[in-house]
Amino acid sequence: MKFFQRLGRSLMLPVAVLPVAAILSGIGYWITSASGGESNVVAVFFSAAGGALLDNMPVLFAIGVAIGMASKADGTAALAGLVSWLTVTTLLSPDNVAKFRGIAEVADVDPAFTKVENVFVGIICGLIGAYAYDTFKDTKLPDALSFFSGRRSVAIVTAGMSLVVALALFVIWPLVYTGLVLFGEFIVTQGPIGAGIYGFLNRMLIPLGLHHALNSVFWFDVAGINDLVNFQSGEGTRGVTGQYMTGFFPVMMFGLPGAALAMYTTALTARKKIAAGILLSGAVSSFFVGVTEPLEFAFMFLAPGLYVVHALFMGISMAVSAMLPVRMGFGFSGGFIDLVLGWVNPMAQNPWAIPVMGVFWFVVYFLTFRFIILKFRLKTPGREDAADLAEGGDGAEGSAAAGGFLGTGAAFLAALGGPKNIVDLENCATRLRMELADVSVIDEPALKRAGAAGVMKPGGTSVQVIYGLNVQFVKDAMDDLIAGRVEAPSAPVEADDAPAAAEAAPGAGFLTEIVRLRQPLAGRIVALEDVPDATFAGGIMGPGLAIEPASGEVVAPAAGTVAHVFDTGHAVALQLDDGTEVLIHVGVDTVQMKGAGFTTHVAAGQRVEAGDPLITADLEAIRAAGHPTITPVIALNRKGSHLELV
Repeated sequence: MKFFQRLGRSLMLPVAVLPVAAILSGIGYWITSASGGESNVVAVFFSAAGGALLDNMPVLFAIGVAIGMASKADGTAALAGLVSWLTVTTLLSPDNVAKFRGIAEVADVDPAFTKVENVFVGIICGLIGAYAYDTFKDTKLPDALSFFSGRRSVAIVTAGMSLVVALALFVIWPLVYTGLVLFGEFIVTQGPIGAGIYGFLNRMLIPLGLHHALNSVFWFDVAGINDLVNFQSGEGTRGVTGQYMTGFFPVMMFGLPGAALAMYTTALTARKKIAAGILLSGAVSSFFVGVTEPLEFAFMFLAPGLYVVHALFMGISMAVSAMLPVRMGFGFSGGFIDLVLGWVNPMAQNPWAIPVMGVFWFVVYFLTFRFIILKFRLKTPGREDAADLAEGGDGAEGSAAAGGFLGTGAAFLAALGGPKNIVDLENCATRLRMELADVSVIDEPALKRAGAAGVMKPGGTSVQVIYGLNVQFVKDAMDDLIAGRVEAPSAPVEADDAPAAAEAAPGAGFLTEIVRLRQPLAGRIVALEDVPDATFAGGIMGPGLAIEPASGEVVAPAAGTVAHVFDTGHAVALQLDDGTEVLIHVGVDTVQMKGAGFTTHVAAGQRVEAGDPLITADLEAIRAAGHPTITPVIALNRKGSHLELV
C-alpha cells in the first residue's frame, strides 16, 4: 500500500497542470462549436494551448513518476523517465512495427499500436527511470569509462531496460487491446446492464490508460455502435443513441465535485489550504469540461478502495441513464459545456433530467466519500500523516529547509559547530538532546532559521533543540551526515527560508482561540509556568497546561491519530481530527528512566477516540527515581491559542 500511496503523490506533479489545460481545451471546443467551424483563430489558440498538455499527459506522467518515485527529486531521474518513454513509444510506433513485421502499409498494422502512448506505459516508463536512478546513480566505472560514471550512466541503463520492456509489450500489448475490444463487443448485448458494466470498467481502466480501447467499441464504428459520431451528426436513433455517454454527465458534473467537497471537509485543518488547491481546480475542470483525471488521480492510488466505489457509482449511473428516457452525448467529454451544446441536438432526450440526477449523485458522493474516509482513515489529499509527508518531501518541518529533513539536519550540524562538536545525540518526542564538546560555538539564530522552535542549555555540555513531532527524522538525518553515509545538500537553509518555514508549519494559519480538550490524567490542573523545565515553562513548544496527577492512567483528550510514542513510553503525541498536535509528557526528565515504570497501550498511526487509554505510568516509581510527576499537556502547533482542560 505504501508503494501506491507514494505513486499517488508522484502523480500530483503532472496532475496539477491538467485542470487549466482541460479548461483551455474546453473553451476552444466551445468556441469551435458555437462558431460552426474549426477555422476560428481564437478557438484554435485555446485548443492548441490546452491540447499541448492534455495530448501529452502520458509523457508528463513518465517524468512525474520518475521524479516522485526516485529516492531524490533529481533532474537525472526525470531525464531517465523521458528516455524510457521515448525508447518504448518509438519502438512500438505503427511505422516501426510495420518495419519489424514486414507490413507494406502502416494502415494494416494492428490498431493496438496506435494506442500505445497511454498513461499505463507512461507510468511504467517513470518507474523504470526511478529504478535506474536509484540503482545506478553512484556507479563507478573504470577510469577509461569514467565519463559515463555516476548519474551519466542512468540514462544509458534506462534505455537498455526500456528495450526489454518494449519487446515484452510488442507481444503483450496487442493481446490486451484485442481482449478489451472483444469484451466490449460482448457487453453490448447486455442492454442497460451492459452500459453499467461498461461505465464501471471505463473508470477501472483509467489508471492504466486502457479505457480508450473500450471506448472505441461504444463511441466509434468498431462494432457498429458509433454512439458518439451518430449523436454529433444527428443521424442516430432517438432514444437509443447516446446511451453510452449520458451516464457520464451526472457523475462528472456533480458526483466528483461532491467527492472533492468530502475530501476537503475531511482534510486536516493544517492542510486544508493545500488540499483545496488540488481539489477545487479538479472539481472545476470536471464540472465544466468533463476532464476527471485531476480529481481521480488525486485519490485513486492514495485510496484505491475509494476509487472502486467511484467506479461502481459510474456503472450505476450509466445503467440507470440507459434505462430512463434520457439521452445526451458529447464531443469532448461529459461536462457543462458539452451539455449546453448538446441540449438542442435532435438526438438529445429530456436533457433537463441530467442536472436533477446530478444533484442526487452530488449528495451520494459527498456522504459516501466522507463516511468511508473517516471510517477507514483513508489518506486522501490533506490527510497524509507525518511519516508519509516526510517520505514525500512535503512535510511541515521538512519543507522548511532545502533538502527536507536532510537539509534541516545539515543546517543544525553547522549551527552546532559541526559533526566533530557532537559528542552524543539523542531525541525525545519533540526535541534533540545532545552533549557537545564546546557549547560556546552554538549559533542560536541559525538554528531557529533552520526550523528550531527554541534552544535550551540545561547546564554543562548539555544542549536541547526543540523542533517538533518530526524530530526523529532530523535526528536520523544528522546521524547519517555524521557517519558520512550521505552528503549535505549544497544549500541547507538560508535566512530567507524562515518565513516560508513558519508559513508551512502545521497550524500556522490558526487564529488565536481556545483549544478545549478532555483532561488526559486525573489530578490538579496547574499553570504551565509551574513545570520545573524551562522549555515547557517558557511556552517554547506551544501553549499548554500541566497536571499534578492523582493517577497514572493517561487517556486520549480527543479523537485523532497517534503521531508518536517515545520508545521509553514517557510521552505520546497525537494528531487530532482538526489538525491540532498534542503532546502529553508524563513527568519531567522521565526519559532518563529508560521505560521503567511506563506501559504504553498504543502505537504510532493508531486511531484513538476520546478516553482511550494511552499510557499507564507508575507515579511512585517516578518519584522514587527523583523526578517530578507534573505532566505538561502542550498544543504543539497552536501558538497564540489558549488551552483549556475539562
